Amino acid sequence: MKKWPGAMSAAVDAKLDAAPFSTAVPYRVADFLALTKPRLNSLVVVTAGIGYYLGTTGEWHVARLLEAVFGIALVAGGAAGLNQIYEHETDSLMFRTRMRPIAAHRVTTSEALVFSIALTAIGLAVIAATSNLLAAFLAFLTVISYNVVYTPMKRRSQLATLVGAVPGALPPMIGWVAARGALTREAWALFAIVFVWQIPHFMAIAWLYRADFARAGFPLLPVIEPTGATTGRQAVLFSLVLVPLSVAPYFLQMSGPAYAIGAAAGSIALLSLAISFALKRTDERARTLFLGSISYLPLLWGLLIADRL
Repeated sequence: MKKWPGAMSAAVDAKLDAAPFSTAVPYRVADFLALTKPRLNSLVVVTAGIGYYLGTTGEWHVARLLEAVFGIALVAGGAAGLNQIYEHETDSLMFRTRMRPIAAHRVTTSEALVFSIALTAIGLAVIAATSNLLAAFLAFLTVISYNVVYTPMKRRSQLATLVGAVPGALPPMIGWVAARGALTREAWALFAIVFVWQIPHFMAIAWLYRADFARAGFPLLPVIEPTGATTGRQAVLFSLVLVPLSVAPYFLQMSGPAYAIGAAAGSIALLSLAISFALKRTDERARTLFLGSISYLPLLWGLLIADRL
């Protein structure tokens, strides 16, 4: 007999009610940890840390980097929890999100709200106290753009993808500002690279999970245009823009020629994957584009770091 999410969560709740305290606590901790989307936000932490490292001048201190990244991680976790509160109904309709803590009724919206607001507030306080107010403001702007603008917009417009790329691109900028204390051209370059990179990355995800997004009522490009022609064109267009943009750190004297060559080669490789997907829009090619996109940023960051060693 098929079990639906409600039945599954009821079974889990029954097990927890019958379990001893020492057994139930780890489950609750795991659920609240899941609210922070740790796998997704690991990218936030890494990009913020790299932005901080690149933004330091002269001698840098690991303790200060960890303080800044810790604050940013708390804010990102709080923002993720707030997002799940708003989207718990649509999460329950999608196969890949139906077992999230709120959607599966393992955590109440009230519990999640207190937890998420507390994380966000503590994180902002940590950033302000250990870094600077500008970095804290940018972190606050991330929360607002993600939860107040992007999240509600997802149900209304395909343009939400572009809007959602803003909070996704802010972490390296926050890291840079936390270290440097100023919003310089270099910070904007890091922001632009991550902003543009997100579009082919998300086009691949949107295509792979188009049935799930349609079930939840999200008007993404592959949903409103099932052929995927525009989805493919968007992936190619932004991947093309990424080719010259990726070498901006070289022209801003953030790196040397080795980085420029590696970044250009990596960007051209990503562009080729986007073109392949656009020419034949299959799940296999979308998955290849997705895997290529998640390999791209580590390559870029690694080249930037290696250039400074």
